[in-house]
Amino acid sequence: MTGSSTQGIKTVLHPVSDLATAKAVYAALLGVPPQTDESYYVGFEAEGQHVGLVPGGGPQGMTSPVAYWHVPDIEAKLAEVTASGATVKEPAHDVGGGRLVATVTDPDGNVLGLLQDR
Repeated sequence: MTGSSTQGIKTVLHPVSDLATAKAVYAALLGVPPQTDESYYVGFEAEGQHVGLVPGGGPQGMTSPVAYWHVPDIEAKLAEVTASGATVKEPAHDVGGGRLVATVTDPDGNVLGLLQDR
């Protein structure tokens, strides 16, 4: 793939069973303390990347890490990827502050995230 793209993976969420232990491991790995530290979500910002820890997989029932592609128009991208063979798993919805997220599955069942900031 050549050329530059404004779309890229900038966010990866990881389901965790023990939030306190995972928080310590990721803080050591990334070399920074979490910027968001709540009972339902811990988020780190490091080197332009966001790494989030979701206890128990959260309400979306994550069972493996999910990478989120940041896109300028989430509905247009959902239409494009579903027309290409992806299946909507979690429709676009606001998770706060005008941030929209959605997930799709590829033909092999891998979960792919889409994220649009306001």
